[in-house]
Amino acid sequence: MSNTLEMLLRLEETLEARKTADPDTSYVAKLYKKGPRKIAQKVGEEAVETAMAVAMDDDIGIITESADLMFHLMVLLKSRGFTLGDVARELARREGLSGLEEKARRAE
Repeated sequence: MSNTLEMLLRLEETLEARKTADPDTSYVAKLYKKGPRKIAQKVGEEAVETAMAVAMDDDIGIITESADLMFHLMVLLKSRGFTLGDVARELARREGLSGLEEKARRAE
């Protein structure tokens, strides 16, 4: 298993463990307490910040904001009971399809 995948799986385990942590001492537990809608808002903010970093040719910002975006997206997935494996299965389902074909299937 690659170091990248191992790190993401460790993070996923940590995010799961934080579901029962004290919101006064854990940022993730505080997010979970606020619920999926608030977490989704945070994902949106991080996505905008990532896009702004790209627009500003801020290479360091692209990486740091992308990390924030991925982190908050993983929190959102866990808040709804999903895993990286669920996302990977969907990506595998789409493998070999053109983007246009895949979008057309979703519209049906």
